[in-house]
Amino acid sequence: MADKKDLARPPTAAGGPDSTIDSFLAEAKRLAPPKGNAPQARLVFALDATMSRQPTWDLACRVQSEMFAMASDAGSLSVQLVYFRGFGECRASRWVADPRALTDLMTKISCQGGQTQIARVLRHVRSEASQAPVKVLVYVGDAMEEPIDALCDVAGELGLLGVKAFMFHEGNDPDAARAFQEIARLSGGAYARFDAGAPQTLSELLRAAAAYATGGLKGLTRLTAGSVQARNLLTAITERKP
Repeated sequence: MADKKDLARPPTAAGGPDSTIDSFLAEAKRLAPPKGNAPQARLVFALDATMSRQPTWDLACRVQSEMFAMASDAGSLSVQLVYFRGFGECRASRWVADPRALTDLMTKISCQGGQTQIARVLRHVRSEASQAPVKVLVYVGDAMEEPIDALCDVAGELGLLGVKAFMFHEGNDPDAARAFQEIARLSGGAYARFDAGAPQTLSELLRAAAAYATGGLKGLTRLTAGSVQARNLLTAITERKP
């Protein structure tokens, strides 16, 4: 993903199946933070939007504002939404700093059947981080259908660029668990599993990720008194420090 367009498909006619996505990108551009007033911390919020993910996509739409609520306590946060779905479709919004704006963008997207494209997400984050610092990648998904060695290679590069991957795993797929854990380890981030039937868990995880993005270890530590998920993420990060 070299830019903020779908690189896999040609433009479609107005009213075609991709017209909603074109509107999504146009709206994302309009909502980009003004130059010269950019928030301090940047977080990429990446989601698997293949068909099995629709219930959790709806959940993520509802709880993603928790990231911004936490960020307002410790510093400003700019979020870029990245998703993949269907046949080779992988897209990214511009950077936004308003929870309502991100919710509006997400509700315009429906999940479609397809294979995972985690490698494209990681390469995109690598490209973004090479241009300006990205503190955190939050990835939410339930499957992994790609060569794990290729994912690990890019994950290590993200770690060198200072990007910590917070890999939030829905369900119990063992291949996904193994890959997500390795991506988190190689980037210096953290892995956590959640159940779509327990929305509070994902809410806590997103708040914890934002707390780290805006306040580092101190920001994450402040959440640990009232959040099991924050404590677990903090432990995962600090256990790897020499």
